[in-house]
Order: sequence, then structure tokens, then C-alpha cells
Amino acid sequence: MKFVSSQIAFFFQKRDTKTNFRSLAKFLIALILLVTVYSLLFHLIMLMEGRDYTYVTGFYWTLTVMSTLGLGDITFETDLGRLFSIVVLMSGIVFLLVLLPFTFIQFFYAPWLEAQKLSKTPRELPAAVKDHVIIVGYDKVMDTLIEKLISYNTPYYLLISDQARALELHDLGFKVVLGDYDDPQTYRRINGNKALLLVAAQNDMVNTNITFTFKEVAENVPVVAMVKSEDSIDILKLAGCDNVIYLPSMLGQSLARRTMGESARVHVLGRIDELIIGEAPVLDTPLVGKTLASSRMREIVGVNVIGFWERGKFQPPHPDTVINEHTILVMAGTIEQLRNYNEYFGIFHAVEGGVMIIGGGRVGRACAKALEVRQMDYVIVEKNPAYIKNPDKYVLGNAADYHVLKKAGIDKVHTVIITSNEDEMNIYLTLYFRKLRPDLKITSRSTLERNVSTLHRAGADFVMSYASMGANAIFNVLENNDVLMLAEGLNVFRYETPRKIVGKNLIETAIRKKTGCSVIGIQKDDKIEINPQPEKPFEENTVMILIGTLDSERKFISYMSGK
Repeated sequence: MKFVSSQIAFFFQKRDTKTNFRSLAKFLIALILLVTVYSLLFHLIMLMEGRDYTYVTGFYWTLTVMSTLGLGDITFETDLGRLFSIVVLMSGIVFLLVLLPFTFIQFFYAPWLEAQKLSKTPRELPAAVKDHVIIVGYDKVMDTLIEKLISYNTPYYLLISDQARALELHDLGFKVVLGDYDDPQTYRRINGNKALLLVAAQNDMVNTNITFTFKEVAENVPVVAMVKSEDSIDILKLAGCDNVIYLPSMLGQSLARRTMGESARVHVLGRIDELIIGEAPVLDTPLVGKTLASSRMREIVGVNVIGFWERGKFQPPHPDTVINEHTILVMAGTIEQLRNYNEYFGIFHAVEGGVMIIGGGRVGRACAKALEVRQMDYVIVEKNPAYIKNPDKYVLGNAADYHVLKKAGIDKVHTVIITSNEDEMNIYLTLYFRKLRPDLKITSRSTLERNVSTLHRAGADFVMSYASMGANAIFNVLENNDVLMLAEGLNVFRYETPRKIVGKNLIETAIRKKTGCSVIGIQKDDKIEINPQPEKPFEENTVMILIGTLDSERKFISYMSGK
């Protein structure tokens, strides 16, 4: 009933509704007058033939003839009457079978359908709506962001300017509002001043306009904008954008972070305050062949092993887990603890050779720049001559051509980073490289999340998703938080300690067993207790720092919220 009332409201709010009704009424009046005249003429001609019928019969005959039913129960006997019947029949075809349907559709049915569409994509939100995220535009990054917002029970609304696109997204189950991006009234109607965040996901020029217009309405609400070009960053900041995200650079740096150096030293992936997350290969170290318990790493160097990488698959730690030569340890600790690890195990030689980057686009160049900072040798294979900047570091050709790869040193590199934005090409190349070099470490970019598992099956050790990285970056701004993406589907994140577990310890809550997430730190005020003891109870006003897959994170949130 509420849906029907909203349709009626939209129908009568349209400016041309009265005009349409007036036109429809004029046609119906003309049709009634015509039927009345024909009925009177019917009486006159029948009287001329010596027959008398009631007025009701006259209307009955006129309507049956005009509608082409022609029951034949009442007929004229003279030529005049028959000619009159032909005139009534022909005019009935024109008025009832052609003009009436056309007029009804044009002035009533089509506007009513339009009102139904508008009721699905409203132009304003109820005044009570607040603490919501406004997303201007929709793409694969926004789709991933929406999933994350839903899992954290954060309301969102997609602002779309094109009605057909808005209806399409509404039918897919998204919350959509319709409005012009450059109109301040649009943001007033969707309670922009009560929002938590606005995300601009159009092209750079439109994002600049969106930011500038929105800040006129909601000066204190933060704005995040996605940019396609580095040159637009400063312009967007001038327009009032609080956070500008240049994903190609972020993705390139993350792909480079997945690359090990030429020793077994810890490679830092990221940090949350003083908590450092790193990983280290164990090839040719004394750890090979030992279990996690017998290695006694926590007792010797103080680091906490929070997981293992086995050919791109993350495994949670277990005391009986055997460390083999292909294992990559994921560990958490302070800077001092990681230095202790390097002193014990970093002296062992792990790999030789450099890194091959496939693709010299924005992501590939950002990846090369990050490797240069680490003083790691690399070569870029690029088939487009326009992208070649430094001939000493580039090889021109197709990465699917073995002779090109041979020239680039495929036999000498220890890692290949695939940066193409075409997932089909990345899957193809991953299979190809795994066939050429079974011992090669392969890190690949994935544009669509659905292809991540396919890339792993093809042989990729690590996959970084463009969409997940963008969604996490935006979510960090929203939560004023640090969600560290170690690899596709594996995050380090914070969660405020709920009352239901205050006074209980890790053993009693069984967080890892029930959700798959591991608690690697407890933050209280500005201090972080790294690798908390399992017997220590949780305290009030603390924040847990956890590591887990996306599925584990969802289970953890559901478990803590009691769902």
C-alpha cells in the first residue's frame, strides 16, 4: 500500500500531469458528444422508418457499431440508415480503436509507468536518515565497498544522475537516489550535511565538480575521490576533497611489497601504529623441517607467527605445522622483535636474481618505482613503445612470446609481477609462467574479484585485487582506521572490544576456532600490547587488532554482534 501511495504521489507531482489529464478529458468529452449525437440520429432515422426505440437502445446500438461488435439485433431497412451505419462504424474504428488507446497510453498509462520508475529511484531521502555514506557513481570498487559497508551495518545510498542506470541498479538490489551531481539541492535532498562520508567515483573533472558542489552544502563532511590521473590530485584538494585515492600507485606499491629480497630477512608489509606486519621466506634457513612449536621463535626472538603462505594460500598457525622450504612466514611484532629475527635468520641466502614486471602502464611503473626504493633489480616487459621510458629497464615485446621473455631474463629472475588490467591475459600468462618455471614466484593483479580464485588455480602465489584495495582505502577513511590488506582476501583490521567478552580471555572466547581470525594485538589508549597472552582477560575500552580472511572477518563481526 505504501508503494502504491508513493507511485500516486510521484504521478501527481509531475509538472505535465495536469496537462495530460486536461488533454485526456477533452478527448473523452468529444467522444461522449459524438456518441450522443449518433444516438439522437439513430432515433430520427428509426422514426423515419416507422420504428421507435428508447434512448438507452440508441446508446446501445451506437456503442456496439462503433466498437465493431455489430451484434445484428437492430438494423436499418433503408439506404439512408445503412449509410449512417457505415459512418458510425468508420468513426468508431478511428475514435475507439485508434485514438482512444493512443490517447490513454500517451496521457495516462505512460506517465503512470514513469511515476512507477520514479518511485523506485526517489530524488530525496526522509529527514530522519543520517550517518550514511553517499556514493556518487558505481563501479567494481564501489561494489566491493558496498559489501563491506553492509557487513559493518553502515547505511549507504548510490547517487546516480541517469534514470535508466538508477533503475538498473535498483533492480539489482542497491539503494539508489536520483539526482544531478552539480546541483546543491541534490545533496540537500539526500541529507548531505548528516552524512558520514561522500565518495566521488566519476572521472576526475566530474569528481572536482561534485566535491566543490557538495562542500557548499556540507562543509564538515569528509569527501573521498578516486582519481585516474596523478595530475588531478592537487586540483581535487583545491576543490575541497579531504582524501584523494590514486589506486594505480597504491596497487603497484602493494604488488612490489609482495616481492622478497635476496635474503631471508623480514620484509615489512605494513604497520598499525607500533605493530609491524612482515613476512620472510625460510628457504635455506634452519627453520626448514621444524614444526612451529619446535622452532621456538616466540621465545628466541619475540615475534609471533600469525600465519603461513603455502603457494599463495594462507594457513593459520598451529603448533604442529611443519615448516617446509616453500613456506613464507607471516609474523607480527615490534621493530626490535623483527630485528632480532633478522639477526638470527636473515643472514641465510634465500633467492638470487631480479624481478620481471609484465606491463609498463601506471601500475607497472608504480611497482618499478617501489622496487627502486628497495634497491631491487627489475626489468619491465611492455609491448607498447609509447610506454617505454628507460630502454635499459624495458624490453619491447609481447610477454607471451618466449623469445621476448628470454631476452628479458626469464631464466634468471626469481619473481614475476603481472600488472595487466585484463584478467584473461593475466590468467593466461600465469599458466604460461608456471609451466616455464615451476619454482617461480608469481604475483598478479586482478581487476575483478571473481577472477581471484581462478588466478590462484592458474598458479599465482599472490593476487592483489584492484577493487578490494580501493574499497579498503575508502573504508579506512570512513572508520578513521587502518585496515591493512596483506593480500587479496586477507586483512589486518581493528574492532572495538564488545562487552560480551570483557573479562574473558582468548581461550574462553575461542575467537580463532569460531571465526578463523587471530588476535595479534590489543590497543588501550595510545599503547598496543602486541601478541597478547592467551590467559589475559579482555578489558573495557580496548580495541582488538586481528588478522583474517574476508570470510573470517564476516564471521567475526557476526559472532561479536550476536547475529
